[in-house]
Amino acid sequence: MITSDEKRSAWEMAITQLDNAAKYLPQSKEWLNAIEYLKHCQRMLSVSLPIIMDDGTIRVFEGYRVQHCDVRGPVKGGVRYAPQVDLDEVKALAMWMTIKTAVVNLPYGGAKGGIAVDPSKLSKSELQRLTRRYTYAISDVIGSLKDIPAPDVGTNAQIMAWMMDTYAMIALNSGEPAHGVVTGKPVEVGGSLGREAATGTGLMYVIEAYCQQEDIDLEKQRIAIQGFGNVGSNCALQLAEFHKCKIVAVSDINGGIYNDDGLDIKALDAHVDKTGSVVGFPGAKKNITNKELLACDCDILVPAAIEKQITADVARLVKARIIAEGANGPTTPEADEILEKKGITVIPDILANAGGVTVSYFEWIQDRDAYFWDLDRINKELRKIMVFAFNDVYRIAREKKVPMRIAAYILAVERLAKAIILRGIFP
Repeated sequence: MITSDEKRSAWEMAITQLDNAAKYLPQSKEWLNAIEYLKHCQRMLSVSLPIIMDDGTIRVFEGYRVQHCDVRGPVKGGVRYAPQVDLDEVKALAMWMTIKTAVVNLPYGGAKGGIAVDPSKLSKSELQRLTRRYTYAISDVIGSLKDIPAPDVGTNAQIMAWMMDTYAMIALNSGEPAHGVVTGKPVEVGGSLGREAATGTGLMYVIEAYCQQEDIDLEKQRIAIQGFGNVGSNCALQLAEFHKCKIVAVSDINGGIYNDDGLDIKALDAHVDKTGSVVGFPGAKKNITNKELLACDCDILVPAAIEKQITADVARLVKARIIAEGANGPTTPEADEILEKKGITVIPDILANAGGVTVSYFEWIQDRDAYFWDLDRINKELRKIMVFAFNDVYRIAREKKVPMRIAAYILAVERLAKAIILRGIFP
């Protein structure tokens, strides 16, 4: 049975979250106008992408690029390759990027893009043709000072390299340096050290910061992670290495595994590299479903998969005392209310997973300066930004007695509204 919050679209979720925070902001006309401004995307581009497949047939894929708000700077956001991608989802993800970049105080607005495709069903040559066609189709709206894509679900550094190369051919005579048009590229073509692990690293930093504020011994926490892709795997590896945390459960799209004595995360990572899934890992005591993972016995739950995983029904079953959101939009507004009543702290996505865009910002700076940083500097700068943002959100949550998601929205919308008011509306 599908519940009402499962039916709610990602865009409706984003608007509800904004409305929930707006109640705590000034109610003057100019502030209300600014909030109304944020309820709309500045530009929405839909493109049809015909591709010649390896067998000579033509398939047409649907692609999108949405730019939500650029009042604080060029827009920034990933490109997602997944079967469920549609305009509504991309709009929500773009808005969350606007909020996220404001929370960590980066000089960006939010954007997002994607193609409705299962990349695992395409050959490498088909994937390259699709990526290049998509880049060509959106080339008028992207650029290093306009809109800077990055990897997301189903894309990676190789996809970014193809996008950069295609854009470089299109903008050959423009004088614009092509390296800065995308981030998350391979290091060999202008990428940054630390970018691949950045979202998981940043997530670890905010978990550390919360535990420090609440006088919680992180090393004694039992952790469950839904999603063992880029975010979940890097967070797990670092929590296990630097804090000796016991990771008791992990899952991916194929299912999950559980071991109350803790999983050997390095061995699991090697198993995933070899087999493509966490399922079948010999160090597991039992197999579990993704839903069972969300309700398993643990102290910290890290949803690091896709949107709308913690619904109201799931929230009633959650046993963790802390949820740190590695994915975008994993918790519905209805679930948020239940979790708050249960006394469960949610460190929201718009703060917790901002490490990726933060190191993308570092990459963008390095490309523009043609001067590259070492990994130690990158991680120090990342920690500084993530902890500073966490402390701001934590302070607002305490002062206003609100959940951390609302506190993060308050912080972001204050920054955005001030920029909207100061810039005014053209004409």
